[in-house]
Amino acid sequence: MTLGYIPVMEAILDAVQSGASGDELAAIPLPESYRAAFVRKKEAEMFAGLPSSDKDPRNSLHVDEVALPELAPDECYVAVMASAINFNTVWTSIFEPLPTFGFLRRLGRESVWGARHDLDYHVVGSDASGVILRTGSAVRNWAPGDRVVIHCNYVDDQDPSAHDDSMLASNQRIWGFETNFGGLAELSVVKANQLMPKPAHLTWEEAACNALCNSTSYRMLVSKNGACMKQGDVVLIWGATGGLGGYAVQYVVNGGGIPVGVVSSPAKVKLLESLGCEAAIDRSEKAYRFWSDEHTQDESEWRRLGADIRALVGEDPDIVFEHPGRQTMGASVFVAKRGGVVVTCAATSGYMVEYDNRHLWMKLKAIKSSHFANYREAWDANRLISLGRIQPVLSAVFPLAEVGEATRQVQRNLHEGKIGVLCLAPEEGLGVSDPEFRQKVGEDKITAFRRLGA
Repeated sequence: MTLGYIPVMEAILDAVQSGASGDELAAIPLPESYRAAFVRKKEAEMFAGLPSSDKDPRNSLHVDEVALPELAPDECYVAVMASAINFNTVWTSIFEPLPTFGFLRRLGRESVWGARHDLDYHVVGSDASGVILRTGSAVRNWAPGDRVVIHCNYVDDQDPSAHDDSMLASNQRIWGFETNFGGLAELSVVKANQLMPKPAHLTWEEAACNALCNSTSYRMLVSKNGACMKQGDVVLIWGATGGLGGYAVQYVVNGGGIPVGVVSSPAKVKLLESLGCEAAIDRSEKAYRFWSDEHTQDESEWRRLGADIRALVGEDPDIVFEHPGRQTMGASVFVAKRGGVVVTCAATSGYMVEYDNRHLWMKLKAIKSSHFANYREAWDANRLISLGRIQPVLSAVFPLAEVGEATRQVQRNLHEGKIGVLCLAPEEGLGVSDPEFRQKVGEDKITAFRRLGA
């Protein structure tokens, strides 16, 4: 049975806030539609000919009601209390490097259930926290009423290539980017193997901001599939107070490494110090110019960066945590120590990278690619959040109605850490079910990035 959007969403919200049982939540009829942030296929050419900086997500992201899809046997309906902005939402919203509707079309060809995703609109978002409302007939480990966070690895476990390391699966996808029905919405449809327990001491918005970036940083640095960081390793971290870098700093500190954080203001240097990162480089002070013009990199600037790192920690980095891409890759390869590794997961400043290969091959360095995380890695990274060993990097929160502005902030790099989005949650600060443990972890630690963003 389905009912209208507003009455049933109010009933779901009231039930969640009152601590209703799973049976009570499962008894609430589902709506025929729900409110979500999405882009439209017919608008995919709206920014044609414009430079990337002029492609404005506030013009392409819409918030309105969309139809509730049918539930597959291995899926759950989740009432999304909060979500977060990732750079893949920026890419989707400006239709770069290509419109995501091609991803949905390919998924639609795989199966009957995949066909649901091939629509003329794309609901975006690759992070979420919320409460399970329904489970499919094949779901074993989850039930209505469970409080969960959602990781974005969308994979078909019937494909043998998905086993051992599911990130190597031939049809691995990122939920909300390469699939439909993402997390920037009041409801979502997710596979059961995307679910993880919500950290009980965090608010909905604090819990929602972690899964994508925290899991990515864990795989890059800690996992056997990444750099395998060990105690004493010097790790250069670009954007060390950003969505990825804020977690990376914590993993290096917790793992006995020596982080060297690169940031862009004195205030961010102070935040690094509060995270335990004693070696910080303020780019606003150093004013590196790795590119002397659009086509030419300046090796003397690489050398200056290397000298600054050695002045701080006495040696070159064993590991470079690389995600800006074009702007920094040449410098990253140069400053890594002989036999060191550059581990890279993204290219927010451009994906056509250049570096001097002599410094790679003659000094036996390596470039290691990394992409999100498999379920084991995401689960282990989430466990560390739940134990209070890793803190959220939430710096600001927007309502779902302002998702375009939130995405624009990320696009223009006007934020630190992660920007959260309230979906079904009516206000910030809700969702904490273990206030005693929150107090033990420490409000100052949990909200460090909020104070920077204030």
